[in-house]
Amino acid sequence: MKVLEKKFYLQIYRHTLPTAEEGEWVDLGSLEIHPDLTQKLAEWGIVEIRGSYVHVRQAARLQKLMRLRRKLGVNLPGAAIIVDLLERIEMLEDEIDRLKRH
Repeated sequence: MKVLEKKFYLQIYRHTLPTAEEGEWVDLGSLEIHPDLTQKLAEWGIVEIRGSYVHVRQAARLQKLMRLRRKLGVNLPGAAIIVDLLERIEMLEDEIDRLKRH
């Protein structure tokens, strides 16, 4: 008897996310990322998932991560590290700009 395997394909659509307010959450289904992948990322502490929702900031993080995988072929752990470093660079640049203004 031949066992049929299910195959899942990731298809990413880029859409504009709303401005991040503390209470804004995005349905994971709208990001079109496979549920097993989002669960793995949550287990690794890369994103926080509540039910089937992720905070809007985390959704933006997921989109960056998936772009790195799709366009550059970076594996998940590598993409997570890159996204983390990019966020730290953005924070430091914001701090530099703030200090220059004062």
